[in-house]
Amino acid sequence: MKFSAITSACAGAAFVGNVVAHPGMAKIVDEIKANIMSRQGGPVDPALNSNELIGDLLTLQDSQLTPVAKDIKATILNQANGESLETYSNVPRLGTSQCKADTCCVWQYIANEMVTAFKGPSGRCTNAARAAVRLGFHDAAGWSKNTGPDGGADGSLILAPEEIRRPGNRGLEEVVTLTQSWFNKYKGYGISAADLIQMGANVATVVCPLGPRTKTYIGRKDNSKAAPDGLLPPVDASADFLIKLFQDKTIQPNGLVALLGAHSTAQQRFVDPRRAGDPQDSTPGVWDMLYYNETISPNAPARVFKFASDIKLAADPRMSRLFTAFAAPNNAAQLPWNLLYAREYVRLSLLGVNNINSLTDCTKVLPQPVRTFVPNDRCEVKTWMSSTKNVPAIANALLDGKLITSIPGLSSLLSSILGGLLGLIGIGRTGSNC
Repeated sequence: MKFSAITSACAGAAFVGNVVAHPGMAKIVDEIKANIMSRQGGPVDPALNSNELIGDLLTLQDSQLTPVAKDIKATILNQANGESLETYSNVPRLGTSQCKADTCCVWQYIANEMVTAFKGPSGRCTNAARAAVRLGFHDAAGWSKNTGPDGGADGSLILAPEEIRRPGNRGLEEVVTLTQSWFNKYKGYGISAADLIQMGANVATVVCPLGPRTKTYIGRKDNSKAAPDGLLPPVDASADFLIKLFQDKTIQPNGLVALLGAHSTAQQRFVDPRRAGDPQDSTPGVWDMLYYNETISPNAPARVFKFASDIKLAADPRMSRLFTAFAAPNNAAQLPWNLLYAREYVRLSLLGVNNINSLTDCTKVLPQPVRTFVPNDRCEVKTWMSSTKNVPAIANALLDGKLITSIPGLSSLLSSILGGLLGLIGIGRTGSNC
């Protein structure tokens, strides 16, 4: 398979749909991955894949598992896809007996509200979406094989006030308030805060253009006791520390590489306040592969903000091959990354969950994925990303998922950055023509 064919296949919605719908198509995905790996630094060691069982899957025999639990087990063991395109038709009206009889019904109404909050006018995802993904990570990651029964995906980040005050959760205050408002509105329908957080993370991920539609499960139990402290990854930690931290959560280096890609949509605000709003790749609010490329590139655009920990992890020999493979040009690895991310996030979203055998699959309430995306302000964003001058109005518009062309006086702002060279670098052109 030629490299150009890989790029085309990974971008094709029909191809993606077939792969997700039919596990037998995994062979094609493996061929794509092998082709990319061979061109980008060699094969990736399968011994670095996450393959431990979690929760009650550790003690139950296959004959005891429900169909949903069997699928979860197969997914986290790399035997099934972590994405699903299942749809939900004829949704009952909220509050009716038919809706009460369907576990997923109320979640369709919740997911619809989330989409409104997470999708910006530009089509990019909003800061609320990015924060919801981070909230899902942080609630679930407060768990380790060595810290006892508490922590994990148990809702404690919005139920235990102590957690949001921890330094590692700084910046989540607004999304915690938003999620608490949804919880207060819908808890009378029997939802849990734990499920609400993970639903928010998965809705946000698929709302971000090019993001995967990760399998989403309902039925976690809440815990108002704060998770053990010290289990979240510091942004300046060593690769050895971070790899060990995630291995203690059953996540091996290949899985960690995939999960790091969520930084593709991010804009940091607190690691370096002087550069508040700077993205971690040059397409903020888009779930593409540029994070991998620009993290390892010495020629990344000036405004790309790189966490010290990400640089260290990308260079570590246990992670560098897959990281480099995901940095393949033209988003060629988008499909393999989405599949690996979804599978690994299924694992993460169930850490500390000990009733996996009683969960319900409600992936069908998620919106369908956006497989292609070219924003109308691409040229203007590219110009700003190449500058060294901080322009809060642009950073804030991107945080809100807005077109930066909606900012009054944008041309003057960009002229002040680049000294009147706008015509030479493409400002005034639209779409992909820059």
